[in-house]
Amino acid sequence: MMMCSRLRPSLPRLLPLRLMGTGASRTVAVKHPDLLSASLAFEDPSAFRVKSLGELLRALGVFRLCSFPVLVDNCGKLMSVARTLLGSRGFSFLLRPTVYAQFVAGENEKEISQSMEKLSMLGLRPMLAVPIEEDLGESTGEKRYDDNMEAMLECVQISHSKAWSKDPMMQLKITALISPELCVKLTTLMAEQPFDLNLLVRAMDGESISFPGLDDREVSHFLCGLQRLNKIAEASVNKVRVLVDAEYTYMNPALSLVTMAMMKKFNKDGTWIWNTYQSLVLEALHLSNNEGFCLGVKLVRGAYMDKERKLAEKEGRPDPVHQCWEDTNDSYNSSLDVMLEAISQKPERYRIIVATHNEESVRHAAKRMEELGIDNDGGSVCFGQLLGMCDHVSLTLAKEGFAVYKSVPYGSVDDTLPYLVRRAQENRTVLQGIRKERDLLRQELYRRLSLRRGSL
Repeated sequence: MMMCSRLRPSLPRLLPLRLMGTGASRTVAVKHPDLLSASLAFEDPSAFRVKSLGELLRALGVFRLCSFPVLVDNCGKLMSVARTLLGSRGFSFLLRPTVYAQFVAGENEKEISQSMEKLSMLGLRPMLAVPIEEDLGESTGEKRYDDNMEAMLECVQISHSKAWSKDPMMQLKITALISPELCVKLTTLMAEQPFDLNLLVRAMDGESISFPGLDDREVSHFLCGLQRLNKIAEASVNKVRVLVDAEYTYMNPALSLVTMAMMKKFNKDGTWIWNTYQSLVLEALHLSNNEGFCLGVKLVRGAYMDKERKLAEKEGRPDPVHQCWEDTNDSYNSSLDVMLEAISQKPERYRIIVATHNEESVRHAAKRMEELGIDNDGGSVCFGQLLGMCDHVSLTLAKEGFAVYKSVPYGSVDDTLPYLVRRAQENRTVLQGIRKERDLLRQELYRRLSLRRGSL
């Protein structure tokens, strides 16, 4: 299965950098390449034998709906109309057993715990995702950002207190804590003059710092946002690994700046704060070496393709999206190779989550891990997919002994609806191309029906 986005590198270079060599590789002979290839063909419907009949039917129904482009493209409008016609209660009654149950863990701690325990029983590791983010024009004030911080602190607590995973992770988006408008302005300023990470670290510690190019109101908000992030990081260190998501290209440089400052402060002896990359991992490695912090990488293909292209065309900027699928694969796999090579040499300093639904990249990662002598479940490399999608890949990887996380949003129907709509639209190509997973689900369903008929 293929991920939808093909964003080209979008961040400005953090530092000038020449391509680093990889001569010190610990390459070892591949013992069983044929066995590895066969086991990770992702064509065995038995991966779904752990699912109940109801779960099979629900997945088939939801995936069938998602195969229609008109439904995915207009899902936000359609849901708004349905809510108006059915009312909040009726709308929730319709959504909860279908789309919501497929992609969301639950609303309260009891429901979340049940979902997480089931994932753990399947050999999968839950990674709670706080479903809060903002785009331009959606800012709601400091109180809302403080409330979002409390929700994230609760996520840290839930992730740590439950024995769902030996190495718990969670995800957050910085625009839930700092306004998108400020992130865009910081990105513009960074193109003119680099920001010193030490300045941001001092601001996190509570110093009253003046940032050039920002007015008093913006400085005040930035300081509040940095201190909110500092509280979350302090609560998570030595407990939960925090993965900061990438967002739109027009604000990503600012998000990376803030995340790197968090890494500088909190990743001195371990990888507790991670950043999301589509490329540019060489620059990140160079910066982490210079600044003396451990680097955690969530490697993704990207998202928001349609919006990014339209915005670039409107503003007269180059299209930030790769022109062909092969370029996307080459870019992703090249970044993956760089990180795996670094991990093979210093596994205590670097970590990566291979966050993709693309089977080719998953096989590529597994093959390189074996060639470089990296343990399947040694802690430095893991895989990640979205809850409710790509289970044939996730379950097969877990069966083969790899560490696999499922990104798990949680909250009420109302709270998670904007999140679900955005994820559906940014992953539309994935949703519309899940024919293989649907076929495997059907094969497992037919097998069960045949067994029932044979027993009558």
